[in-house]
Amino acid sequence: MNQTDHNHAFSMGMFLVALGIVYGDIGTSPMYVMKSIVEGNGGIANVDQEFIVGSLSLIIWTITLLTTIKHVLIALRADNHGEGGIFALYSLVRDYGKWLIIPTMIGGCTMLADGVLTPAVTVTTAVEGLRSISAVDAFLGSGQTVVILITLTIISILFMIQQSGTSSIGKMFGPVMMIWFLFLGLTGIWLTLGDLTILRALNPVYAVQVLLSPNNKAGFMILGSVFLCTTGAEALYTDMGHVGRNNIFISWPFVKVCLILNYMGQCVWIIQNQGNPVIQAIADLNPFYVMLPESLRPVAILLSALAAIIASQALISGSYTLVHEAASLDLMPHLNVQYPSDTKGQIYVPFVNNLLWVFCAAVVLYFRSGSRMENAYGLAITISMLMMTILFCVYIGVLHKRRLAAVVFAVTFFALEGVFFVSSLGKFAAGGYVAIILSAAILFVMACWYRGTQIEQAQHIFLNMRGCLDDIKKLQNDTSIPLCSNNVVYLVKGDDSEVIDRDILYSILDKDPKRADAYWFISVNTSNDPYQKQYEVETFGTDYIFRVNLYLGFKVKPSVNVYLRQIVHDLLASGELPKQEKRHSIYGPSDVGSFKFCMVRKMVPREGDLDSMDSLLLHTKYSIRSIGGNPIQWYGLETSNLIIEYVPLFLAQRKQEDRLARI
Repeated sequence: MNQTDHNHAFSMGMFLVALGIVYGDIGTSPMYVMKSIVEGNGGIANVDQEFIVGSLSLIIWTITLLTTIKHVLIALRADNHGEGGIFALYSLVRDYGKWLIIPTMIGGCTMLADGVLTPAVTVTTAVEGLRSISAVDAFLGSGQTVVILITLTIISILFMIQQSGTSSIGKMFGPVMMIWFLFLGLTGIWLTLGDLTILRALNPVYAVQVLLSPNNKAGFMILGSVFLCTTGAEALYTDMGHVGRNNIFISWPFVKVCLILNYMGQCVWIIQNQGNPVIQAIADLNPFYVMLPESLRPVAILLSALAAIIASQALISGSYTLVHEAASLDLMPHLNVQYPSDTKGQIYVPFVNNLLWVFCAAVVLYFRSGSRMENAYGLAITISMLMMTILFCVYIGVLHKRRLAAVVFAVTFFALEGVFFVSSLGKFAAGGYVAIILSAAILFVMACWYRGTQIEQAQHIFLNMRGCLDDIKKLQNDTSIPLCSNNVVYLVKGDDSEVIDRDILYSILDKDPKRADAYWFISVNTSNDPYQKQYEVETFGTDYIFRVNLYLGFKVKPSVNVYLRQIVHDLLASGELPKQEKRHSIYGPSDVGSFKFCMVRKMVPREGDLDSMDSLLLHTKYSIRSIGGNPIQWYGLETSNLIIEYVPLFLAQRKQEDRLARI
């Protein structure tokens, strides 16, 4: 599929879809950013006008530089056939250096960690907003038990509905987020009109001054809280394929204005109430809710809860996509992928869903409050943004040969994101370590899978395919050996039709001779085009050997059974495949006979030549595969007739002293 197929034209409908899909995470940031900044400075009693104006200026220019300039004006132009995201970007630049897999894996694992933290922090913060209503606060009590129970209930329902698909609910996301952003903007304007001097914050000088001000007790570490205003910016690039570049270009100014207006309104309210003893006495003060009249707070809480659910839904769905694309690039195990609706690109990965559910609930139970979760939130995303910057530099400087532009891009954004990363490290001991632990665990899985795959590929011994044709033909003509099946199908690696893995030939001729009318050797090759569906066939001048290369985009489910059925009928129609008489079938006689799929699996022998680290990584890969990876489901072979054979990864060289002596 070409690029223009995914470059959606602007429409009001797609504008609403973009609001519902793209902006959930960044759209909920006003719920906790100013709260985190004020708490980090010792509470509302310890802030003054200079501090608040400077903090607002930091927020405005962080959104402008990291979201508007980097992700909207620059990143959206680095599309892979209309698709965005770190793995799509890696597919574009991976030929320019093997080392690029490192920032790709680090960036991918931190994004997945964000998929755990976002539902926890946004839903908890929304539920805690109930405390801004006096009657509800009395019901919730002084502890967090009821808040935690409500949060866990919402999160559990959210994860439970994933398996049935969310296309019908998703149609509501856009209108709800439109109402949410209008609510943010209108309440912000209403409060901002009370003190228009807050517009001074548009001047970046105030942002620099507050970093050096003695009134800023956190110093440069304030940036760890400020950075929360731009978490979710990466979604603008990642979700480009769902809504199109044009719709993000046009919808972002509306979203940005609404966000900044709300931040302005919160800051005006804080300045006006910094000396109010009643406000100072409120525990765990959140300006986003308390600045509103109590009669309006239930509306704010309802809308914030819906926005939090939408933001969480976007991160959960994004996590499925990330894992699916990582598996296509051999960075993660091939998991069972389901398609619960007809919505383009919507997938459901049960194993990932259950893991996210467990870890998200664990984060809520561990931190027990939104303010504590905010300490874990943001650190992982700063790392992710730094890794994306590395890939963008290669994309600009090497792929497009614009080295000066790449240098300017690198200096600008490494400096900005580096400062945010260092400031976010200040929250490491207060909860940031949770994000790092989650990211490290996911990175370990990726590293084991990637290195294990490299070891397997290094141990492959390939034979010339044309030199094996006569041996296979002799087996085919040997009627003393029972017919295994009319068609025997092997899944092979690589797209080189001229070679065959020795283990596969050994399976056909030696281990258990498999006589058949036709032998199929099929490889699934992941292409850079996300939605490519093509194949090629090499017959070697025979009518019994068919080497098939499937070229599928990294977003396409590799349903080998489905595609093979089409290829067989194509070859029957062209006369390249002889008719196979099938007499007995509930569907009547057929020209296509029986099929057996044979999967040759590698196993590590107890004795081998691997060093201890590679041995550990390889054993870990196979352990992970036994838990979560299922190539049978990955290739769509659940209902097929299967033969699974195990062969040693390599044969260890025995030392002379290990040989047996005959008595």
